Amino acid sequence: MSNEKLLTDLDDKLANMILSASGWRMVFAKSGEDEDEKPEISESHKVITAAAAKIFADYVKSKQKASTCSTVPVILIGMDARPTGRIIAETMIRVFLREDCRVLFASIVAAPEIMAFSRIGKIDGFVYISASHNPIGHNGLKFGLTDGGVLSGTEAKVLINEFHSFFSAMNRKENVEAAKTLFETASPEILTAEEETLRNAEKVKQEISLAYLKFTKEVITDSADSECQTLFFREMSENIKESPIGVVADFNGSARAASIDKEFLLSIGVKFRFINGEPGRIAHRIVPEGESLIPCAAFLEEAHNQDPCFIMGYVPDCDGDRGNLVVWDDIQGKVRPLEAQEVFALACVAELSHLAHEGKIGAGKKTAVAVNDPTSLRIDQIAKDFGAKVFRAEVGEANVVGLARNLREQGWTVRVLGEGPAGGNITHPSSVRDPLDTVFALLKLLVMRRRREKEGFFEIWCRLSGAVYRADFTIADVVKTLPAWVSTSSYSEDALLRVKTVDHTLLKDRYQTIFLREWETKRTYLARFGIAKWNVKGYIGTEEISVECFGQARRGGLKICFLDQTDSVVASIWMRGSGTEPVFRVMADAQTEALERKLIAWQRRMVKEADRE
Repeated sequence: MSNEKLLTDLDDKLANMILSASGWRMVFAKSGEDEDEKPEISESHKVITAAAAKIFADYVKSKQKASTCSTVPVILIGMDARPTGRIIAETMIRVFLREDCRVLFASIVAAPEIMAFSRIGKIDGFVYISASHNPIGHNGLKFGLTDGGVLSGTEAKVLINEFHSFFSAMNRKENVEAAKTLFETASPEILTAEEETLRNAEKVKQEISLAYLKFTKEVITDSADSECQTLFFREMSENIKESPIGVVADFNGSARAASIDKEFLLSIGVKFRFINGEPGRIAHRIVPEGESLIPCAAFLEEAHNQDPCFIMGYVPDCDGDRGNLVVWDDIQGKVRPLEAQEVFALACVAELSHLAHEGKIGAGKKTAVAVNDPTSLRIDQIAKDFGAKVFRAEVGEANVVGLARNLREQGWTVRVLGEGPAGGNITHPSSVRDPLDTVFALLKLLVMRRRREKEGFFEIWCRLSGAVYRADFTIADVVKTLPAWVSTSSYSEDALLRVKTVDHTLLKDRYQTIFLREWETKRTYLARFGIAKWNVKGYIGTEEISVECFGQARRGGLKICFLDQTDSVVASIWMRGSGTEPVFRVMADAQTEALERKLIAWQRRMVKEADRE
């Protein structure tokens, strides 16, 4: 490709690249097609990849210099199961080696494993190659250091600014040539180091898996003490032996298929079956919502008919950091998928019950749940029953993790956090969602039952929430105790809009005028649903802000809560442009489906009108 053509192609690709703390993403398939399953990427993609590696290497070395560390920086590279991942990894390996870094390559590995390994002091930074739930032709990069999570919003911005500077008009030609040199040429020493790095991938993966298993036990038990962990899992195993439980998984060819799930669940006595267990053989749509849960539901139904102890199944996304659930509902007599918001709510009930069981929550103790702004108000009701408080950040896992970190520095206990609309949960000390943590949250509610004078986890929740408890409860009984809220699914057609207005500050200011007009015309009608007033908040990064002008929320989230005469929140509507996809998201959240349907239709109409002005 000629230099002029390369620069033109780069401009096109960079214009469609999304850079955020949650990840850098774009279509990496050479064809530019969302669903292209071929492994090839273009020369432009390689230049972008090489530039990202160079910038991250410089960033890690600057961190070392600031801490007066003089050792050779060690960077870990892992990837999900997408076909373009391998060539992206190989390009980055060469660049890191040429930048005088030592490289560990884990090949296909689940994101939570990378994050867990980053904590133990053997690396200085990591790159995870993934586009999470985006279609198979997409790919991307996540960067982290040594705290078990991706870079914070502030740190991520430093890299993003350096990336923009690298391709700025002033020095673009020279930098593009330099990037090409980084991946096109290599000395014999670099080539030997590359071969060794690739050859050692399985050994690195095994070491990561051992670290991940150890860390997962700490997360699930809320204890770093090996004796406490042994006692906890022994109790779980004994209870499961008395009342057997089976779990199924549809790995959908994800990185999760190469993780510890099967061995770990079997080790405590859980029966386990799976489908689509070959990494890279992606069988259906990646995002684990809606239709993507149907194969797992059918598999669970088949397993349950053969053995009634099989009552739960999970489906991860491609990088294995999220797992949404299907369950056997004995009340309805069938398998049904749980909404993502329900999954997160169950995890919150489980982990707050765990704290209560251990006497770590209650009067005089500052306990919080950190969530993103569109997470259902159901969580506020659950937290209130436990005496905990909910704090909200802008959408983005890095924002929620950053908020939780800030709260802990202020003396709050934050055991569980996450993004309700996406499902799954982050359980401290983890800094990333993990399907094993989600599955075990529900298992704890089901099997950690009364022992002499000490209440079981679900029994604690029933007492605090006022739900009726019975000793022979089932998984359907647990789900039934969740506060009744209905939220627009993030991946439904109702939740997605394409807007032409690039300036989201302007869009929200226009929206404010429309909302105030509509409020006056609809307030009598809304009163039928108990709505008497409203308030509005903006969410930017880890901050919740009060806004007078809706545009003050800029590109962040904007949420209008509707209150009754006693100032209790009864519903909400929300909006935000996605940071990882070219869409504008909207949502409604209410205590009845009828109200949620009316609110989401109203919200969509107002946003569309604001976009036309």
